[in-house]
Amino acid sequence: MRDLLQQLIADSLAAPPPSFTRRDAYLPAIPGKAIAVVGMRRSGKTTFLWQCLSDRLQAGAPRAALLYLNFEDERLAGMQATDLQWVVEDYYRLAPDLRDRQRVTFFFDEIQVVQGWESFARRLMDSEQADLFLTSSSARLLSREVATSMRGRALEVLIHPFSLREALRHAGVEPIEPCASWSKALRTEIDERLRAYLAAGGFPEAQGVPLRDRRDLLRSYVDVAILRDVIERHAVSNPLPLRWLQRHLLASPATPFSVQKFYDALRSQGIGVGKDTLHTFLGYLEDSFLVRIVSLHSASERQRMVNPRKVYPVDPGLIPVYDRVGRPNLGAALETAVLIELERRGCEVAYVRTREGFEVDFLARSPEGEWLLLQVCADLSDAATLEREVRALLSAAADHPHATPLLISLDAIPPQTELPPPLRWQPAAAWLLGCAQ
Repeated sequence: MRDLLQQLIADSLAAPPPSFTRRDAYLPAIPGKAIAVVGMRRSGKTTFLWQCLSDRLQAGAPRAALLYLNFEDERLAGMQATDLQWVVEDYYRLAPDLRDRQRVTFFFDEIQVVQGWESFARRLMDSEQADLFLTSSSARLLSREVATSMRGRALEVLIHPFSLREALRHAGVEPIEPCASWSKALRTEIDERLRAYLAAGGFPEAQGVPLRDRRDLLRSYVDVAILRDVIERHAVSNPLPLRWLQRHLLASPATPFSVQKFYDALRSQGIGVGKDTLHTFLGYLEDSFLVRIVSLHSASERQRMVNPRKVYPVDPGLIPVYDRVGRPNLGAALETAVLIELERRGCEVAYVRTREGFEVDFLARSPEGEWLLLQVCADLSDAATLEREVRALLSAAADHPHATPLLISLDAIPPQTELPPPLRWQPAAAWLLGCAQ
């Protein structure tokens, strides 16, 4: 084992960073904290580690001060926590001039396969001049629990599948100029690529893959997440209602979900399961990052609990995989993309039901404390649709005067009638790309 570790360390220090599409994830800058990179399987966590390594290399750190190790290497099977100290000792044997003289960085991928790694990681940060990056995607330890296991010594960095901007960057067509200066040809191209993004989603491996293969690939992601991160990890003895729940949520995105109604539907099909179990299953699916859950905005915790929640997939590309209707669900896909973008920007998100009974998709608060009301609609060309969306947004704006009310539509064509103040409109492509209004 030790000879193998020495060889892996030497190989890693000699390896140049692989090519990658740059991610826009926010990286905390708090000294003395490990960075736990979390997110759904296949969303690009390992690539992000290499990006962080490359950034430090470009900032002037010597290559010898940056060590990447993937503990899921099958040759390391059976490694124990006591063996982890060998990593440190053998690393410094290859780079003796760095110990206690220069800060080094360890990038430990899939660290959870080594039982007892937590104590080693904390001791490493206390005893060496070292920064630490960690990831995990195992059924034995969900990636979010990496940060928890560090007992306050780690901060999360959430990696989603590609955003629209990242998908355009991956394809080599990321717009550099501000949206206001786009040519008509570029605006048309971006709009078409947005529609393609809403259909295909942002999982890196699925980019440019033919439709049939993409659906099989995305379905396999979901199956692995359900099997390893839910069924195996939590020892689910009755997976049938879990599978029904997963398919229902992914086939009905952006719609209110009630555990009571779903429980009644399962009972009508002769499927026995308790309501508490369904609540637990819903939590498992969220913890595995397969779905995102948005609750009603309310100061009352009871109101948030008793009202239906809205459930979204982690990526719009999952929607057509489980769609039962067979037609493009652009509205739900766009709403999903907006929600995930709000998460990327670090916002706290809820949905709104006004005193007049209207519903607005999102009320978001940014890390800087700014509030935003967002109503998302794929097509505003119909006058009745526009009137309905404006009425709801105006009602919510009256209830939340501190928030900026924004109407987002898929098409880049402005609404046919001028919006009443304080409402604003922005095309989805411009908003998703972070263009100023």
